[in-house]
Amino acid sequence: MAKKAAPKTKEAVPNGEEMAPAMNILAQYVKDFSFENPHAPGSLRPRDKAPEINININVNPNAMSETDFEVELKLDAKATDGDEVLFNVELIYAGIFRFSGMPQEMLQMAVLIEAPRLLFPFARQIMADATRNGSFPPLMIDPVDFAQLFQQRMQQQQAAEGTA
Repeated sequence: MAKKAAPKTKEAVPNGEEMAPAMNILAQYVKDFSFENPHAPGSLRPRDKAPEINININVNPNAMSETDFEVELKLDAKATDGDEVLFNVELIYAGIFRFSGMPQEMLQMAVLIEAPRLLFPFARQIMADATRNGSFPPLMIDPVDFAQLFQQRMQQQQAAEGTA
């Protein structure tokens, strides 16, 4: 599955033709997964109010070569009722992506925005199935704006560099 970006810059290939920027998914997989229901069966009883659910999402890229990157999408979800932990789910869902013909300034955005955007629906389904299989309603995580997460990450890096 190749995603082509706007052909702003192109890379020459040996036969003299130009190649438009492309992204390919070489593999995707569950790298780490944990579901805990520490107070079962007591945690499964009916409740008067909805539990508090905290969800954290992180993206961790790992360069494997000049063109290949492993991108990890880490999702953590913890449901509590007061001090009682109802469930805790941790998932690292990863993919290996190949980026070709992509200028350096576009590469970082593709790795941190487009790659996790493609992984997210699969990770979301795994989280929903895990909570459902744990006898809770399926946890349907809202869509994530990875562009906004990217901007926040850049602002944090700039702030850290400014204080150093």
